[in-house]
Amino acid sequence: MNMYFLAVVLPPLLNEKVLQLKRMMNEQYGCKVALKSPAHITLIPPFWLHPSHEQDLLKDVDIVAQTVTPFIISTNHFSAFKPRTIFIAVQPKSYLNDLKKRTDDFFAAKENYKIKLDRRPFHPHITIATRDLSKKAFYDAWPLFENKQFAEEWIADNICVLKHNTKNWDILHTAPFNNISSKAK
Repeated sequence: MNMYFLAVVLPPLLNEKVLQLKRMMNEQYGCKVALKSPAHITLIPPFWLHPSHEQDLLKDVDIVAQTVTPFIISTNHFSAFKPRTIFIAVQPKSYLNDLKKRTDDFFAAKENYKIKLDRRPFHPHITIATRDLSKKAFYDAWPLFENKQFAEEWIADNICVLKHNTKNWDILHTAPFNNISSKAK
């Protein structure tokens, strides 16, 4: 069995900015978990899947992605799930919520994956530090972020399938959105 998750991964330049923050949290507070994946917004949290279903998963992610047109994602500040997670807050947008709903609905109907969907309200975010951030370290680190800005904007144009390699998460597959304007040319 392999572990996978689905996400919108940030473009390389923004990933590098987020990586600098993750490295700082590692150096100052020993947080390593967030360093194990590229900067992303989770759509379907980690799940186990038999390798024989991997190609079906990739094809199905392509199907979902083709129902979506590219859209803008914006951030402007940091936030937290106190006292264990510090993240970059993603501004709520109906397009991102729609993508989450489409993805959830599609995979909920696919019993062969046995994906357990997260029933909590969708709270899109980009993690800086998480599970290995102690409560004490959280309260030491939070003042560095609580009034800081991270104002960025980019075009989301794909869904990524990430696969765990026993140490880190690798991007296994990128499923492009339906780019209507390029088809009109």
